[in-house]
Amino acid sequence: MARNLDPKCRQCRREGEKLFLKGEKCFTDKCAIERRSYAPGQHGQKSGSRLSDFGKQLREKQKMRRVYGILEGQFRRIYAEADRRKGITGENLLQVLESRLDTVSFRMGFGSSRTEARQIVRHNGILVNGKRVNIPSYQVKPGDEISVAEHAKAHLRIKAAAEAAESRGFADWIEVDVKELKGKFKALPQRSELPSNINESLVVELYSK
Repeated sequence: MARNLDPKCRQCRREGEKLFLKGEKCFTDKCAIERRSYAPGQHGQKSGSRLSDFGKQLREKQKMRRVYGILEGQFRRIYAEADRRKGITGENLLQVLESRLDTVSFRMGFGSSRTEARQIVRHNGILVNGKRVNIPSYQVKPGDEISVAEHAKAHLRIKAAAEAAESRGFADWIEVDVKELKGKFKALPQRSELPSNINESLVVELYSK
């Protein structure tokens, strides 16, 4: 199975902002952005030339891919799905990404990062409405109950991740029982509820050419 093996901190530095790819490390002063906020590589500290409109669109697409841990081919298919749906394509795109089982599991605190949540899903650690689902891209529907499988509840890293997520607060479109390690996907998130550091309109412009 294809994976993006680029170092996580290097990806954040390339985008010039925290993408929260390393779990709890991103909330400490050990974060690479805190120590080296310039781009990686030999010429990273030099001031680059201004990006063209295409360059801005491309960077935004790359950033979105990295945030959600999606490969290029997968991302194109997800965009095509969002474009087919009724409504605003950019908002549809974010909703499809946020409905993925790995992302929902991460939002509920069953993994300290999307990468860890994806691994737990693949290792049969997540149930959807009581049934095992080990496909990270599975689309969770409003009303679905997501829970940690019994054999995985003893894992200390899952408990620690859930407690850390609870201390920061959960998204409005989910509800979580940290003690029971289960939650409910209440509704598709609205654009106003999602991070403002993503400009999905640039991605739509890129793929509309």
